[in-house]
Amino acid sequence: MVRRYELAGGKIVESQNEQSPILVYVNPSDAEKRYLTEELKLDEHTLNSSLDPDELSRLEFEPEHVALIFKRPKNYAACDNFLFRVTSLGLFLFKERLVILQTEDIPLFEGKPFIRGLSLPRVMLSLIYRSIFHFIEHLKVINMLSDSLEQKINASMENKYLLNMFILEKSLVYYLNAINSNGMVIDKIKNNTVKIGIDGDTQEFLDDIFIENNQCYKQAEIYSNILSGLMDARAGIVGNNLNVLMKTLNIITITIMMPTLVVSIFSMNVPFPMQHHPLAFLIALSLAVISGIGFLFYWKRRKW
Repeated sequence: MVRRYELAGGKIVESQNEQSPILVYVNPSDAEKRYLTEELKLDEHTLNSSLDPDELSRLEFEPEHVALIFKRPKNYAACDNFLFRVTSLGLFLFKERLVILQTEDIPLFEGKPFIRGLSLPRVMLSLIYRSIFHFIEHLKVINMLSDSLEQKINASMENKYLLNMFILEKSLVYYLNAINSNGMVIDKIKNNTVKIGIDGDTQEFLDDIFIENNQCYKQAEIYSNILSGLMDARAGIVGNNLNVLMKTLNIITITIMMPTLVVSIFSMNVPFPMQHHPLAFLIALSLAVISGIGFLFYWKRRKW
């Protein structure tokens, strides 16, 4: 599926014009891939890489265009079960055309970066900035989820909350790798501004993108370290709670075992002192109760 856009009044608007300067392909069909490789001369490997969620970010210079692959967060859904994924976005910048390849049909041209003074290189950089902003928003959600899971772990010993924390930690590892990969591409863009066609005003915007991406990486790194520490701490707390529970159960078992032993001895089918005494039953019962109470005082004195 292809959508066409053009620049009108400094804004990006959808168009039906076949010669529109911005083309957005969502999961291109085989026929659309043939058009891109045969007519626009896109490298087939680079084209397929831009649709591969495991592909690393990179910047390549072809004879007639610049090929850029960068990472962006995949839209999160409840069915993902706390796993935040990343996907790839392909940008192919020609002199008078920008081709965008993506796997999800999501709105691209939203937010402040797309409302003023746009050129094709500026649109390309704005998409990178939008991706960084998307990462930051997801990091806030991950932080909120980790706080909620932390409270549930404090009140429960169920393994599922620890597993959810582990999945969040796994998501942050993917995010760190993607953000770091984007950072290397942004650095390469900064070193090739003339070759890409970035003017002075856009250069300042590129500097802002570089700073935002570094801050995003630091934020993800902090969340990852905190979550990793929480995982270790919570696992230790759960293990300690289990030890306390087992100790309590053992104390109860031993305390109950002593009265049972006393009663069992007096109930054996052999001669015992006081077996013909009229209060023999009460004496045996009293000894059983005293033994139980005695062990309770013993445990208390030992501060167990």
